Amino acid sequence: MNLSFFDQFSSPHLLGIPLILLSFLFPALLLPAPDKRWISNRLSTLQLWFIHMTTKQLMIPLNKTGHKWAMLLTSLMAMLLMINLLGLLPYTFTPTTQLSMNMALAFPLWLATLLIGLRNQPSISLGHLLPEGTPTPLIPALILIETTSLLIRPLALGVRLTANLTAGHLLIQLISTATAVLLPMMPAISILTFTILLLLTVLEVA
Repeated sequence: MNLSFFDQFSSPHLLGIPLILLSFLFPALLLPAPDKRWISNRLSTLQLWFIHMTTKQLMIPLNKTGHKWAMLLTSLMAMLLMINLLGLLPYTFTPTTQLSMNMALAFPLWLATLLIGLRNQPSISLGHLLPEGTPTPLIPALILIETTSLLIRPLALGVRLTANLTAGHLLIQLISTATAVLLPMMPAISILTFTILLLLTVLEVA
């Protein structure tokens, strides 16, 4: 019984083909196709508004030379949002619960920002490794600590994201199983657990 709770985190296969590929393609099919008209329908208008607001929030802290990342970051945000929301549906698979996928997304983006920062502003980038006003005897140790922290950052963030998603999905499955088991025996407690399940689902969506 305990092993069945973790079955939701393994990629299902059909005729030897991993269905994770379909889970990547399916969210894109839900988005309306672009239209040449200014106003086509409510769904397209809502999609354009969401993309505009997301891009605006992502690009406000960056200067104009950093706006070349707008397409990549907005596409990544839309893909992750669709995949995570679809993963909350019953009998679905959430690819972002896999550490391999989170690391595959985190490491290249982290390395790209690190290398671009070192190329364009090497003094400022290297200056982050040593806080201002550090006593001279502590300089070697602090540089080593900050360098280790910088290098381990994508792994730490990827593991934390994977753990958060996995814990949330496990809690939803455990509470839903408890609700179904307690319903014929103790309906009042079952209603209470169902209320907790609804609140937890709202939290996961948020």
